[in-house]
Amino acid sequence: MAKRRPSGDGMVCKRDDGRWEGHIMVSHKENGESIFHYVYAPTQKKLSAKLRQHIDSYQGADLTEQSRMSLSEWLDQWLESMADTLSSNTLRNYYSYVENHIRPALGDKQLARIIPKDIQQFYEKPSDSLASGTVHRVHTTLHGVLKAAQKAHLIASNTTEQIVAPKFSYGAKQVLTDEQLDVFMKVIAEDEIWCDFFYTELTTGLRQGEICGLKWEDFDEVSGTLKI
Repeated sequence: MAKRRPSGDGMVCKRDDGRWEGHIMVSHKENGESIFHYVYAPTQKKLSAKLRQHIDSYQGADLTEQSRMSLSEWLDQWLESMADTLSSNTLRNYYSYVENHIRPALGDKQLARIIPKDIQQFYEKPSDSLASGTVHRVHTTLHGVLKAAQKAHLIASNTTEQIVAPKFSYGAKQVLTDEQLDVFMKVIAEDEIWCDFFYTELTTGLRQGEICGLKWEDFDEVSGTLKI
């Protein structure tokens, strides 16, 4: 029986179009046939440099045949696997990050061919339109997606760990002045529906989820207390 070549083994050749091509054995099919990752460069010297980098990444990885699937296909599997382990609210957030950001930008790429440059450009593109906190949470989600793929032997390494992660920064908060607060209180006093809501918000500092979850039975008029 022939001995299987180890993952990370590579070969080079010159193509008819003048470019240099190298391929690295990264996995095996169920029938034992090798699966290769191809690398291209205009010169043999540049190809050698790219091959060294890729060989180090794939050394000993022995990926499965499913490593050829797209990121979008893996996202479907990952979300399905997380459904029974997360709360409905957390899962809903993951779906939002995946469907609104990750899948549209990277979903068509082959899972095993996503490189650090792809990830870095993905983070830089929405930086002007999204809050830093959202970009950071998208990064955390994508990191978890690729970590699971690495554990399943679908990728050799987690490319989110090879780039500069997006920084989380707090924007300046706009606070009402005393004069603005007085004007606002006078306006809401004339609204029978929203007066109590905004008065409670302004005098307690409750978060949006907390104040929206309040019920009349939470308020004790006799003792003047509010249960959160």
